[in-house]
Amino acid sequence: MMWFRLALSLGMSVKRAKQEIDSHEFCYWMAYYGLEPWGETVADMRHGIAVATLANINRNTEARPEPYLPADFIPWMETNRQKPVEPGPILLDEPDAQTRLIKAAVFGCQPE
Repeated sequence: MMWFRLALSLGMSVKRAKQEIDSHEFCYWMAYYGLEPWGETVADMRHGIAVATLANINRNTEARPEPYLPADFIPWMETNRQKPVEPGPILLDEPDAQTRLIKAAVFGCQPE
């Protein structure tokens, strides 16, 4: 991904960037990115901070006692996604019905 970030930042294709940048310079670019990241991810984080600040200024602390976080306004962040509830096993009383249900789940067909 670093080649794509760098090529985009320099305004050239990845192919051209690989031709013009040797591995020594590329390592320096990676180190620089580690210290001062750039790109859309950083822009999203910066925007999340600004929006969270604005939301917290106008937040009703009685209705919502906990403050908003930047991640609350960045849809792609994992922390925003609600984890799916793992359903428990489906256990049927009849062994044949259980077998049909397993076959349907494994092979993608409708249970008989």
